[in-house]
Amino acid sequence: KAELVDYSDVKGLFVLRPYGYAIWENIQKVLDGKFKATGHQNVSMPMLIPESLLQKEKDHVEGFAPECAWVTMGGSEELPERLCVRPTSETLFCQHWSHIVHSWRDLPCLYNQWCSVMRWEKTTRPFLRGREFLWQEGHTLHTSEEEARKETLQMLEIYADTCEQELAMPVIRGNKTDKEKFAGAVNTYTIECMMKDHKALQSGTSHFFGDKFSRAYDVTFTGRDNTLQYPFQTSWGASTRLIGAIIMTHSDNHGLVLPPVIAPTQVVVIPIAQHKEGVLEAAAALRDRLSAAGIRVSMDDSDQSAGWKFAQYEMKGVPLRVEIGPKDMEKGQCCIARRDTGEKTFVPLTELENAVKQLLQDVHDNLYAMAEKNLEDNTFDMTSWEEVREMAQGKGGFARTKWCGSLECELAMKEKAGVSSRCMPLKQSGTEGKCVMCGKPATTDIYWGVAY
Repeated sequence: KAELVDYSDVKGLFVLRPYGYAIWENIQKVLDGKFKATGHQNVSMPMLIPESLLQKEKDHVEGFAPECAWVTMGGSEELPERLCVRPTSETLFCQHWSHIVHSWRDLPCLYNQWCSVMRWEKTTRPFLRGREFLWQEGHTLHTSEEEARKETLQMLEIYADTCEQELAMPVIRGNKTDKEKFAGAVNTYTIECMMKDHKALQSGTSHFFGDKFSRAYDVTFTGRDNTLQYPFQTSWGASTRLIGAIIMTHSDNHGLVLPPVIAPTQVVVIPIAQHKEGVLEAAAALRDRLSAAGIRVSMDDSDQSAGWKFAQYEMKGVPLRVEIGPKDMEKGQCCIARRDTGEKTFVPLTELENAVKQLLQDVHDNLYAMAEKNLEDNTFDMTSWEEVREMAQGKGGFARTKWCGSLECELAMKEKAGVSSRCMPLKQSGTEGKCVMCGKPATTDIYWGVAY
């Protein structure tokens, strides 16, 4: 109903309608600016990967094999080698770098691409898990492990900052367990968000590969000391799943609630009693003033009733609604309604631009505060797996516990408590305790939850 998405005839392939795509464009604009400000350049890689190329990194191909879609025919002829529709592009970047990187002077390579990828998921949901989805994937190459690790954490922080500053979503920054890390990675860092229903959503990841891919794909460079070396690699990505995160973090039973920074329309102007003399002209004047002030604004002068329009733009999540009618014109004012609280404010027309800008900031701040409260109120320190199970089967939330680091205990938490590991937070408490599953001494803090 909010006109974000439509289904296609192929399961898991969705149509992003103009309103949904506009949200993605605004997220893209924010992220792309931050990538470029840190020295990254956009490139475009092919969408097809030869099977022999994919096979070179064992962990990587095993991790993605169940989700690969294959092209076997070209026109009416069978291909001599199967081609994989890219599920991710590490292999393509490595092949390219093996051609162009020769010396330490060629490094670092700081690349990003905006594209779609395909993963043949069994269960699909719009914005959360599709077989084809839009995303960005950054890939970088460095002379040293220290530089590559710094890059990995820098990009994680860009994702976290974007979620908090632009999307009004607080996040937990952390390190994935070996079981949950990206196929082929040495370390996978993640930002985890809590939805309104207290489930977890992984909203962006950043991976450190060491020199594993470089060795597998024979990417080398001559160092400053004139010796042949293997460079260190990273990759990082965020997708249209962020739109799902926005919907499930902020929205309510009336429809979408969009953070102002990425809302396609930040303000809608509604003329009241528009058949009366001068009302449409007054509303158009407000629209033009707001547009000139750099605000994304539209005006609805259709023949629908005012009540229908109010409900329509509530459903579409427009942060502010500006109303003006004959009585407002007499008083030299307009009425501004907030989508997040429903609160109405009468504002003198002379103060329109400043009032709207302040209210947009207030909406963002309130959305963040509500999401932060939801996260804090539903994150619990627990010492036994029975406690965690009770929470997971009840209202849900995040359980913060100690963990011994063993795969056996991680698998047992899934089986017995019904939760998966979300991350080991970057900010560790450092205190000693007992593993939530086996009871052995442990110092590692870890978050558990039920995930989308």
